[in-house]
Amino acid sequence: MDAAVIALPPFAELYRQYRTRALAIARRIVGDADEAEDVVQDVFTRLAQRPSGFDGRSSCSTWLHRVMVNSSINWLRARKRRERLQHEPESPASPEAQAVGSEMQRHFEEALDKVSEQQRQVLWLREMRGYSYPEIAAMLRIPEGTVKSALHRGRQRALAELEERGQQP
Repeated sequence: MDAAVIALPPFAELYRQYRTRALAIARRIVGDADEAEDVVQDVFTRLAQRPSGFDGRSSCSTWLHRVMVNSSINWLRARKRRERLQHEPESPASPEAQAVGSEMQRHFEEALDKVSEQQRQVLWLREMRGYSYPEIAAMLRIPEGTVKSALHRGRQRALAELEERGQQP
């Protein structure tokens, strides 16, 4: 039995009807009005140029919301990559510094085993990957306040674990 294929409204109507909502979604996730506008333009340009992938299993607004959230998160990831590429590479560390860094990372990873899954994810994204609170909140789909509290509690637990082992944080 084939499901009926539901088509999206004409592009101009889609843009007129959902642009403001799409912009609000992108602005909430990306955190910058200009970049949010870029995300919205990118999404609607892609929708105008090629088939949408809309299968009719959900409403048009629900589908577009998911497209905007995913596109905004991808925009954040791309921005992070661009920022890393813009920084000049650091001079190579001495073998001693590399060994100390590797050992500190190993101790940190062992301490992460003692925190909750959510705290582990937040700590890893913040401390090892360098993501901001809004970026982490968007990636994990949790409120920014939850990110902050999970980060605080996770740090406290990880530090306590390191101190129990007699290791300097």
